[in-house]
Amino acid sequence: MDTPTATLIALLILAAVCALGWWLPTWWVARRRQQLRGQVFPAVWRKILRRRVPLVRRLPVDLQLQLKKHMQVFIAEKAFLGCAGLQITEEMRVVVAAQACLLLLNRPTGYYRNLRQILVYPGAFAVQRASTDGAGVQQEQRHALAGESWSQGQVILSWQDTLEGAAVADDGRNVVIHEFAHQLDQENGPANGAPLRPHGADPQRWSQVFHAAYARLQAQAHAGEPGLLNHYGAQDPAEFFAVVSEVFFEQAAELAEYDPALYRELRGYYRVDPAGW
Repeated sequence: MDTPTATLIALLILAAVCALGWWLPTWWVARRRQQLRGQVFPAVWRKILRRRVPLVRRLPVDLQLQLKKHMQVFIAEKAFLGCAGLQITEEMRVVVAAQACLLLLNRPTGYYRNLRQILVYPGAFAVQRASTDGAGVQQEQRHALAGESWSQGQVILSWQDTLEGAAVADDGRNVVIHEFAHQLDQENGPANGAPLRPHGADPQRWSQVFHAAYARLQAQAHAGEPGLLNHYGAQDPAEFFAVVSEVFFEQAAELAEYDPALYRELRGYYRVDPAGW
């Protein structure tokens, strides 16, 4: 066999091996997820949902079934770690998974493909943040947080705030929805309020609608005017997206009245219509 032919064969074999190495894990993950979705939903999980996550009861039956299947995959794949002495329980996994998987309904999903761990604290947790004062001096300050989303593959939650956010399903305040909206936003780079959108979606329209709504909230926050949206969302576009995602799922009819164009964009992105629940 001459050298060029041998080289070509070697390259073809290498390409086949590389392709097989990519395809086998992908095929295996898809098969495993299908098996998980096909399992019977545990009765104890149903009881936890009824007691702790009343928002689930508002979903149409088909979406409730879809949510439960997503939860089975999510709980099987994501590691939960207790912090500050907290012991992770089955209830914690179910409550977090139910709210996180709301954001995946009716959408092609990789189940938050960048997320590896969910760290849970008993209550609000303290973090150090650098800030610059009016004189340009940088200082370290401690902040108490209910949740945080990291692009390195972690979501951090306060269990107390997680429970409280789930218990009241119509106040537009839900830390799990907020942090997992950040995870979606971080799938295509740093969170910036412009998550990956469905094929065929108009990015220019999204940008125009969101920037107008964001500017409106900033003006309200600057004037100290209370409104439907939490002023926390006026910090930057990433926080705005997370805040309006909370309101979209928990106060959909109010959001549709407050800003019909914004509601339409979120409805197109999340592919559900909570105002009709």
